[in-house]
Amino acid sequence: MTTPTLAIQVLRAPRIRRANVVLLIASALVATITLAAVFAPFVAPYDPDLVDLSAVHAGPSAAHWLGTDALGRDLLSRLVFGARTALLGPLLVVVSSTVLGILLGLVAGWRGGWLDSVLGRIFDVVFAFPSLLIAIMAVALFGKGLVAPVIAMSIAYAPFVARLTRSLVAAERTRPYVAAYRVQGFGGAWIALRRVLPNVMPIVGAQSTLNFGYVLAELAALSFLGLGVQAPTADWGAMINEAQAGLIGGHFLPAILPAVAVVLVVVAVNVIGEELSDRIGGENPA
Repeated sequence: MTTPTLAIQVLRAPRIRRANVVLLIASALVATITLAAVFAPFVAPYDPDLVDLSAVHAGPSAAHWLGTDALGRDLLSRLVFGARTALLGPLLVVVSSTVLGILLGLVAGWRGGWLDSVLGRIFDVVFAFPSLLIAIMAVALFGKGLVAPVIAMSIAYAPFVARLTRSLVAAERTRPYVAAYRVQGFGGAWIALRRVLPNVMPIVGAQSTLNFGYVLAELAALSFLGLGVQAPTADWGAMINEAQAGLIGGHFLPAILPAVAVVLVVVAVNVIGEELSDRIGGENPA
């Protein structure tokens, strides 16, 4: 090992350690909130819909660790149960958009030609409309709730995944190992699905992780506007909407707590996604 190389590694070591610590904290936060959401009935101290008019806007105490809202409902319990809808919606969008985007991108990148051009124009049309606007249009057509926005955002985010997959597959198609498999008599579909797709999946997965945070914020915004998850179901965006009236009276916790929860999860997921992208990019410089 040469002296300059050793010096570079010494200088990079503290930065790598800091990145590892940040990644560990972000992963622990996401894992904790996910486990709390999964085991909400066992973690939450109260029924999230239990109304107690004798404890309206109560401050943090031994009985209610984070206080209560305008109906006397326990905020900690509603945050825990609200994590279910806050995480389930983005998960459904990311999974469905990733599957659809990978299929379309794989076909476009592998086949090329007129099919690639047609799919590219379709992607351009979808890109012309913001995903939040598409979700609002879906709510206007099919009604409020979680189903319509999830379907609409899945369609809106699929082109992001498809374009990335298409560019990666098009690059992989020209590599020597693909030609070697062709010479051995393997079919194009087998090569694309069994050899090319696994090579591009790590990068696509990192991008989908970033998409999770974006979708979570947009679905929370829809719920805040009253177009997403409907009362009395606990949801972080809906909780912020319900807490607006209390802000005038100085009751900030019912609005601040779910807002902080949204920000923390979005930042944590983005940190994980960015770190995955950096590490995959470092392993695959080409």
